[in-house]
Amino acid sequence: MLAAYAARFAPDDPVSALEVGERPEPVAPDGWVTVDVKATALNHHDLWSLKGVGLPEQNLPMILGCDAAGLDPDGNEVVVHAVISDPGWKGDETLDPKRSLLSERYQGTLAEKIAVPAQNVVPMPAGLSFEEAACLPTAWLTAYRMLFTQSELKPGDTVLVQGAGGGVATSLITLARAAGLRVWATSRDEGKRAKAVEIGAHEAFESGARLPERVDAVMETVGQATWSHSLKSLKQGGTVVISGATSGQAPKSAELNRIFFLQLRVQGSTMGTRAELAQLVRFMANAGIKPHLDSTFALADARDAFAKLNSGDVFGKIVLTV
Repeated sequence: MLAAYAARFAPDDPVSALEVGERPEPVAPDGWVTVDVKATALNHHDLWSLKGVGLPEQNLPMILGCDAAGLDPDGNEVVVHAVISDPGWKGDETLDPKRSLLSERYQGTLAEKIAVPAQNVVPMPAGLSFEEAACLPTAWLTAYRMLFTQSELKPGDTVLVQGAGGGVATSLITLARAAGLRVWATSRDEGKRAKAVEIGAHEAFESGARLPERVDAVMETVGQATWSHSLKSLKQGGTVVISGATSGQAPKSAELNRIFFLQLRVQGSTMGTRAELAQLVRFMANAGIKPHLDSTFALADARDAFAKLNSGDVFGKIVLTV
């Protein structure tokens, strides 16, 4: 079958480590099913894998991708949940010490077929295309958990989304607006600030700008470049929820004095549970909202899609069709 996979590691030029070609079709063990992939989305996780971060060399070659929408063996339209927990684990699978994401231990979704545990298959929401549904399992699920599980925000509160443009950030803006929050966003790019307002932000500011007032929570995926601004933007007792660090993981200062004196809360967040994915699907259907697609490529053109993701010139999700 055709697949896009990491053949080696290239920390300085990750796209050069990507291969698009034939790989063996998956065989589903007991309790697993095979899904015919119709669409799959890219994430920064894929670029990190090509750089050799989080992917052991002994697991190469590894088909990349965490997201997929397609057809189960009975022909039902489904979305694949990317978090694979230990068979004996009970409860929140993101807290399982042995859990992994597709494309880390098990082959990923950038392929014509994918094998996953049967419990990781969720009915696809009505009204969404395969391309739109493929955006949900990573970026949109991450955003949902950040906002509604980890932040303790309530309707009417103010939330700041750092780095408008990426898949998680655009998801956060749309979900937060639909939930009745006042949404502010930042970006270095004037065009992205305008688009952030188009998709739901009440206001958008330059990165690092002084805000009109402090916010109840900050959604942080940028990391090093925006960390100080995130902490300075919070009200006393506010929360910063962090699910990524695309600009680096080592800010010049952790600003511990500010954190303890203002009683700020720093909350990590990783992906989401299968139950939260089902909740996300229902929420989006009830609110009438859809994912934002930056661009769509054929699986055979995955290298071009990765080059675009790596350039940073993205607003919304990049999707591959199969």
